[in-house]
Amino acid sequence: MAPALAGHQEWGAMRTLVIGGSVFLGRAIVEEALRRGHEVTTFNRGLSGQDLPGVEAVRGDRESPEDLARLAGGREWDAVVDVCGFVPRVVGESVRALNGRAATYTFISSISACSGWPGSGPTDESTPRFDCAPDAGPEDGDYGVLKAGCERAVEQGFDGNALIIEPGLILGPHENVGRLPWWLTRIARGGKVLAPGDPEIAMQLIDARDIAAFTLSQAEAGTADRFFVSGVEGNATYRSFLEECRTATGSDAEFVWVEDRFLLDRDVQPWTELPLWAPRDPGFAGVWLPSSARARAAGLTCRPVAETVRDTWAWLRGIPVEERSFGTARMSHGIDPGKEAGILSEWAEKGPRASA
Repeated sequence: MAPALAGHQEWGAMRTLVIGGSVFLGRAIVEEALRRGHEVTTFNRGLSGQDLPGVEAVRGDRESPEDLARLAGGREWDAVVDVCGFVPRVVGESVRALNGRAATYTFISSISACSGWPGSGPTDESTPRFDCAPDAGPEDGDYGVLKAGCERAVEQGFDGNALIIEPGLILGPHENVGRLPWWLTRIARGGKVLAPGDPEIAMQLIDARDIAAFTLSQAEAGTADRFFVSGVEGNATYRSFLEECRTATGSDAEFVWVEDRFLLDRDVQPWTELPLWAPRDPGFAGVWLPSSARARAAGLTCRPVAETVRDTWAWLRGIPVEERSFGTARMSHGIDPGKEAGILSEWAEKGPRASA
């Protein structure tokens, strides 16, 4: 039985398979699909999070051919959304198992698949991807390189519509990466807060829920294309971002802005120890410059950053501080309080700069 054509489906008639679907962006996609009336199947191991009520949850490991065969047996969908593909060889196995079982295969990739990002200035869908084979294994590259290979595994292996979504910096409720949750937690604690670099540097942030809505709209239309989804250029500055965190938490935090060079000389790690801090350095020249113009022309809408921050705090405040996660064992976020205090003390001795 051939799968239905996604572009001819009305909301409520779509059958959608989400590979993953229990955490952060995958969870947002499932939630949005259910809101639209989709019949949703999730496929995951049941280890990272709980599936939302209303889905058909199929337990299995995507690296197991037997589990993939069990998933595909007797089922078909209008669209597959693959949220947790990181190794081309593994993604390719999923594509082969589901080929002919769906009209559209959507792969959630990353702008990290672009060989020029973040150091080469503005980027868009035409920017070259890393050279990575569609059957590469985990040892054949880092995160961005392998994402490029995963894209090729989908584009070359799926006979229907291949839809590639390449997000930028994603924030929002249920974030499991830990960037915004760390800032909210630190700012809620109050006092003098180490604020890194240039407060007026323009950022580009996007809510997972907006990516979810755009992704499903394109899947419903049966789109075969690729899109950067990184938000609106300049929709926040570092100052406005931290101030939104202060407003949301009702904190008395005082931001002490410390220059890039001072922080780098004290071995503060950009992006991780102070999340989203990208110094004015050639290696980060294009970090906030990807263009989502094509996606926005195709219907991507982005809510205000203030709403994302507010909603994330509303979710996070229900989790005891000691139980909050600020990343994974591979990449955690946040500076040690003692190190932060030491840098603030040194900066005060050097001569205070603008604070807010």
